[in-house]
Amino acid sequence: MLFREELRLMAEKTLRLTMAQALVRYLAAQFVEIDGQTVRFCAGGFGIFGHGNVTCLGEALYNHRDELPLWRGQNEQSMAMAAIGYAKQQLRRRFMFATTSAGPGTTNMLTSAGIAHTNRLPLLMLSGDAFVTRLPDPVLQQVEHPGNPSLSVNDAFKSVTRYWDRITHPAQLLQSLPAAVNTLIDPADCGPVFLGLPQDVQGWAYDYPEKFFEPKIHYMRRQAADGHELAAAAERLKSAERPVIIAGGGVQYSLATKELREFAHKHRIPVVETIAGRANLVYGDDLNCGPIGVTGSNSANNLAKDADVILAVGTRLQDFTTGSWTAFAEDADIVSVNVGRHDAGKHMALPVVGDAKLTLPDLSEALGSYVTPSGWVERAAHERADWGMYLDENASPIGKDGSNRPMSYAQVIGAINEVCDAEDRVVAAAGGLPAEVTANWRTKSLGSVDVEFGFSCMGYEIAGGWGARLGHQEKHPDQDTIVFVGDGSYLLMNSDIYSSVLAGTKMIVVVCDNGGFAVINKLQNNTGNESFNNLISDCKIAVEPFAVDFEAHARAMGANAETVHSIAELKDAFARAKQSDRTYVISMQVDAFEGWTQEGHTWWEVGTPEVSNSERVRKAHEDWEAGRAPQRKGV
Repeated sequence: MLFREELRLMAEKTLRLTMAQALVRYLAAQFVEIDGQTVRFCAGGFGIFGHGNVTCLGEALYNHRDELPLWRGQNEQSMAMAAIGYAKQQLRRRFMFATTSAGPGTTNMLTSAGIAHTNRLPLLMLSGDAFVTRLPDPVLQQVEHPGNPSLSVNDAFKSVTRYWDRITHPAQLLQSLPAAVNTLIDPADCGPVFLGLPQDVQGWAYDYPEKFFEPKIHYMRRQAADGHELAAAAERLKSAERPVIIAGGGVQYSLATKELREFAHKHRIPVVETIAGRANLVYGDDLNCGPIGVTGSNSANNLAKDADVILAVGTRLQDFTTGSWTAFAEDADIVSVNVGRHDAGKHMALPVVGDAKLTLPDLSEALGSYVTPSGWVERAAHERADWGMYLDENASPIGKDGSNRPMSYAQVIGAINEVCDAEDRVVAAAGGLPAEVTANWRTKSLGSVDVEFGFSCMGYEIAGGWGARLGHQEKHPDQDTIVFVGDGSYLLMNSDIYSSVLAGTKMIVVVCDNGGFAVINKLQNNTGNESFNNLISDCKIAVEPFAVDFEAHARAMGANAETVHSIAELKDAFARAKQSDRTYVISMQVDAFEGWTQEGHTWWEVGTPEVSNSERVRKAHEDWEAGRAPQRKGV
């Protein structure tokens, strides 16, 4: 018996590694198959070093710098945003990590974790933590809790992560790392992972089985829908006289844009897109009836309002999609195809839990020869044509009377849309630009639009654009990543212009300066309130308001830049940006009050004062509450 045990131990070869070394070695051994090619699942990461991660994790990353390239960011929050932008561009098939020291470096990533969690995107956060032994307590950057000494700022991530762990012994990696990777690749549970790495444990050694580090190839799991759910969905759709498909971001993550188009065309069902689902179809597709919801189009919202059956595919039905649940008729039925059970059953929808790429063909087969009544398809074509004419007018710098219109977001978006290449990728987030890009952008190629409006996070644009460019240039090195950003978001987080120049990852950044947080000023005014603390001119300031020289600022970070004053100048500047060998920033002023897209909006629920000294506020409250009448009550 003793001899056999000795043989078994000899067969189970081990490697003595520190916890940090084992973590990095494991990540480097994880692969994924994409389009018939095997590549590393982790494409590298972003790091700012401090005493909490430089000595041990930094040593391990240095020894794997070729397999896992490390990019030095300027801010922990923006590093994690860049990782998110990369993961989204890669359609969740690859991820990147972000590593921070301890204390404020860690908490800077909380906002980014919220973005990844809301949008169901893979992000791995590796952060320093307090010493497990507690011998040197209290330590630098430690927030003490006298009644709970095991609590640290890292615990704050529990509410914004799909998987959270603190590695208090090197052996924990044997369980925690596979669980973390499984979360990052799971279609239904995909989201951010946080690993707290105590500073002493990072350097502790353990005899890890060699087998733990053998290369492993992961595959995207595809769940087929249940037969009973498919049959029920098909039965309901067969009776539909006015069906509409709402296509969400999950269509792209499932790689199901082809299946969506084939399904829609076989059964002649009009398709509308969510914000996350923009670019599921190209603009020229005759069944693409535009974006739906609060920032949508008349074409999509008019169809949704009269639809009798809504087929929601890969969407979590956020309030901007549903118009706070006023966009649909009270008696309309919802059939929801989603890989996530939680999303599939929302608002008493008939759930079909399954992967869109598998489920849509199966559902199509169950529908047989069903085709939408021709009158409804003709109605959709008319709505689509009318919206196209509105977009033409909205993007024109010349008014119907021949006068010059104030420069607007829509004009800027329309001009760039006209002259960009089909495979260029567009990035926007927060403020007024997500709504304007969603409504006005005419998609030229599938999957080419990233509007981060799940968490609606200011500051994502430039950082997310940098990460998106890292992924975009892998397949489209000659195409560009175009970032639309307002002056508010630019001032909040712009340092990755410098990062992109250092990394040789060119972006074209279009800065629309409207003198503050103009879209919130618009909401403020629309609810009867006076302009206050949104536009720079309405803030408490000690000097005359002045515009930031964004051109000079961008040049100071190594980018090429210029300022333009007309749409014609913008198009010329964009051509020069196309030829630039580095990030190019184009700045212009747009009107804060005129030029907003006026059509295509549904009602949106916001809190308004029931009691006020202002007659305007009271009137706005009454008008706003009147819009609640068609709101669905959970059915």
